[in-house]
Parts: sequence; structure tokens; C-alpha cells
Amino acid sequence: MERLTLLGLPLDPVDMEEALKRIGAFLREERTHQVVTLNPEIAVRAQEDEALRRAVLEAELVTPDGVGILWAVRRLHGLSLKERVTGIDLTLALLRRFPGVRVYLLGGKPGVAERAAREVERLGGVVVGLHHGYFQEEAPVVAAVRKAAPDLLLVGMGERQEAFIHRHKPHLEARVAIGVGGTLDVLAGEARRPPLWAQRLGLEWLLRVGLDPKRWRRAPRLFRFAYLVLKEKR
Repeated sequence: MERLTLLGLPLDPVDMEEALKRIGAFLREERTHQVVTLNPEIAVRAQEDEALRRAVLEAELVTPDGVGILWAVRRLHGLSLKERVTGIDLTLALLRRFPGVRVYLLGGKPGVAERAAREVERLGGVVVGLHHGYFQEEAPVVAAVRKAAPDLLLVGMGERQEAFIHRHKPHLEARVAIGVGGTLDVLAGEARRPPLWAQRLGLEWLLRVGLDPKRWRRAPRLFRFAYLVLKEKR
């Protein structure tokens, strides 16, 4: 299926299997490919953040992450996408599909990447480097990633991650770079995923926002997203 446009941003209407096939092809190429898991919050921020907007526009793969994205595609394009392709689910699926894949972990508080690395290796990946996400100088971190030349660079740096990957894409020497949000925290055991029933109903975001006061300030973006979609529909 051809790439769609959603609020001026690209979206590849892929399910998990198709995403894995595309990334598998990326892993056979020399250059760095950026994967964005597009959720409503990113879509709203990209309306005003030009660096983020460019990152999404120029990403080689943009997957539907979140029930809000599925709803918007149905509303604006009349298409019912099969499933969400989220950062955590894509990470786990990649480790299962490509055992021995060389992984660099970038993000989280000091110590998180180290604990996440143990889980990545238990799941079949080979960790070739790691670094926490609390750094000011980007050049040494980029140099470390470049030296490791991983197959898969997982970046969990919140709102910074997509623009960081895009800005340094020519110099990373990673085959695939993905912004994975809180995935490293989950792998490290720092955070737990909501119950399976919530995942199946697509209510993970609601539980996360409701249970974590630090996320409450982000909730208005979800309403903004719905407003923008309804406005575009009109």
C-alpha cells in the first residue's frame, strides 16, 4: 500500500510483518535508515517543531503507533489499518526475527542501558555499545556509535530522539536507527507495560498518562491531535 499523508506528515500503512520485512531490507544496505513510530503526540509536535517535522518527512519508514493514528487514518482516508506498530513491540519483534543483530542502546538514565543490554542479549541481540541519554555534548556520543557501527541503533531520548537521529544520520554508521521512547526503561525493568488487555484495546497511552503525573502535561496534545484531524476532515 502506498504511503499516506496525515496532518502533512508521511505514514506507511504497514502492519508488524510488513515493517519487519522493510527493516530486513534496510539491514542489508550500507546507509543509515531512520524509522519513526508515529503517535499523536509526535504528529502534534511536528506542526510547530521544524527539526522534528523534517525528521519525519525524511524517514525511510514511518509506522502507525497508537490507536489515535489508526482512528485518524480511518477518519481521513477511510482505511482500517490492521494493527499498531509501536516502539516496544517493534524492538521485541526485531530481536526475535533477526537473532544476532548488532545493537547499540542510547538513552535512559545512567545505568538503564546497561540493564536493558542484558535483556537484549537474553532475547538474542548482540549489544555492541551503549550510552545513557543524559549528555550535553553530542559529538562524542555520535563518534562512539559510528565506531561501533551497529546494525540497529535504539534511541530512547524522549522528545529529542527523532531530531537527534535525523541530525546525525550521515555520521552514525548504523544500518537502522529507531526512536523507541521508553523501550529501554521497559527492557531494563525500570517501567512495566500496562496489562495485556490494555495493550490489545490500545489503551496503553491512557493508563500511562493517568498513572504518571509527569505525563499529565502531555495530555493536551492528544486533544489537539483529535481537533486537527476533525478540522482536516471538514
